[in-house]
Amino acid sequence: MHDADLLMTIAAGLGVALVFGYATQRLGLSPIVGYLIAGIVVGPNTPGYEANADIANQFAELGVILLMFGVGLHFDVKELWRVRDLCVPGAIFQCFTTFSLGFASARFFGWDWSSSIIFAVAIAFSSTVVVTRILADANELQTHVGNIAIGWLIVQDVLAVLAMVLLPNLSGSEADGPTNVVWIAVVALAKIGVVVLAITWVGGRVIPSILQHVAATKSRELFTLAVLVLVLGIALASSKMFGISMALGAFLAGVVVGQSEFSLRAAIDALPMRDAFAVLFFVSIGMLFDPVVLTQSKGILIATAFIVLLGTPLACIFFLLAMGQPLRMSLRVGLSLSQIGEFSFIVANLGRQQELLPVDAMHVLVTVSIVTIALAPMMQWMAVPLAAWVRRNPRAHLLEIQRRPFSMQSAAPMESATETLDALHRAIIVGYGPVGRTLARLLLENGIAPTIIEMNHGNLGAIRQSGYRGVLGDATHPETLRHAEIEKCSTLILSASSIAGAEELIRMARELNPKINILVRSSYLREREHLLRVGADTVFAGEGETAMALAEHMLRELGATPDQIDREREKLRTEIFVR
Repeated sequence: MHDADLLMTIAAGLGVALVFGYATQRLGLSPIVGYLIAGIVVGPNTPGYEANADIANQFAELGVILLMFGVGLHFDVKELWRVRDLCVPGAIFQCFTTFSLGFASARFFGWDWSSSIIFAVAIAFSSTVVVTRILADANELQTHVGNIAIGWLIVQDVLAVLAMVLLPNLSGSEADGPTNVVWIAVVALAKIGVVVLAITWVGGRVIPSILQHVAATKSRELFTLAVLVLVLGIALASSKMFGISMALGAFLAGVVVGQSEFSLRAAIDALPMRDAFAVLFFVSIGMLFDPVVLTQSKGILIATAFIVLLGTPLACIFFLLAMGQPLRMSLRVGLSLSQIGEFSFIVANLGRQQELLPVDAMHVLVTVSIVTIALAPMMQWMAVPLAAWVRRNPRAHLLEIQRRPFSMQSAAPMESATETLDALHRAIIVGYGPVGRTLARLLLENGIAPTIIEMNHGNLGAIRQSGYRGVLGDATHPETLRHAEIEKCSTLILSASSIAGAEELIRMARELNPKINILVRSSYLREREHLLRVGADTVFAGEGETAMALAEHMLRELGATPDQIDREREKLRTEIFVR
């Protein structure tokens, strides 16, 4: 019966999540809204099938661990340092403002200190998933607005991780009162310092070595298994040995792997597992929703909705304007943050496990999350007309009069010499065999910066020693192509003669950069027409090159003049290679 419950819960949870996730995606909303609604549908408080809450919670725990591993994997200390002057104080100011409003509201409605703190922390963070999608849909991820918003989210992630260390220490009567809470925070920060040093210092030496030996087997299954074992092992060890949450241990494991040469491959291999279990996490949150409770908590519900929809963006906009940023940019960044998401539930889930949150809190968070995520695209759309209205309204225009000059030199991402090149001076080469090495050298000598995508870890040192940018990963995966910045390149060269999944690679490259010129090397002439049909611009077949070399040798032996040889070579090349 237990096995039947397990399969039914997984099948029903994922199946209903697929239906509602697809529906919300088609409506232009985040699939997270669909996953939360799916949890409500299969939960105990709505008619129809009722999923096993205990099983769902167990899988949700794994989902949290993998989510936090993914956050750590993409955590970029360099990017955070680049935007430190604007995003670090700005995000701290915004989070503190949202926290203060949430804490005051919870206390007003009679919650105790611990519950108020956890609830206020939960609503202080925006959804990285939703904000990233909003910016991508608006083609602003690579703009100044995108840089500021992503930097803001990175700081929020750091603050959320710090909060996750603090929260498990709030249980018990000793947490009642601000003085004790401050002391607990100091102890928690000391504890996180010890954990960070232990995992980053030891793990930074051990983990890459383990992954390197596993990667040498060239088995994708073993590599994926190694990543999963390391994540779960570090998460469990963090909980048992240091008394911190497993989610924090998973985050630190992600940071360690993310700083290694295997970061991209680990992200690609862990992505399917993370997404599947993350869906179950959101479904399990939705299962906690009880519409009846909302009638008893409508006061805190309305207050929370106003804080998230107005308090958070206004705090962000006010800070950016005070630092001299343009009104339109400030509105775009601020309004993009007007929702709560995955970190809110992770924090609330920790509080619920510690029995520090009242039952109503999770229902309120689920409802506010659904509403704010659904309104997120509309909030972002409002930035342009709102900026125009402010400029037309003399009183509202006073917002911009108070701006003071502020240097953005450190707030905007510093570009390396390679990053400042335009697309005409960038190329991607897949494979670093004899052909790839020759092409890379010729491109670099002629002012074109090559990026090498290579699966063999052993070649990475030689690639970097030669002065090229190397990306360790599978070129047939879109994340690898994005990491190689395909959208900024003019040419993609498949230099290996036998790349598995070359057709799919060409299709994905064409989707990510429709204007890119794709050159493909193949072994046989019979493959040429098919590769051209799927999107390649030019295909060079090994058989054709051999035929040309033999023909040139025979003509020379027969006494042909250089002009005759050149003429015949061009004629043969046109017959074989040109469309």
